Amino acid sequence: MPNIKYEIKETIGILSENNKGWAKELNLISWNDREPKYDLRDWGPEHEKMGKGVTLSRVELKKLKELLNELDL
Repeated sequence: MPNIKYEIKETIGILSENNKGWAKELNLISWNDREPKYDLRDWGPEHEKMGKGVTLSRVELKKLKELLNELDL
């Protein structure tokens, strides 16, 4: 598996944290020196390990926000 370079440009927020210190976070991340995108995934303590996640462009994040606003929560 090739090395993946990433840089967390901005931590937007933590949605949850488990008892092992892993946190589900929404961050703005640059992957492999590309334009930063919004990223939602689980991170280990100190961001040394990560779980599977989803990466969204600004347009996709706006659409997701619209869809969430339509939900009756």
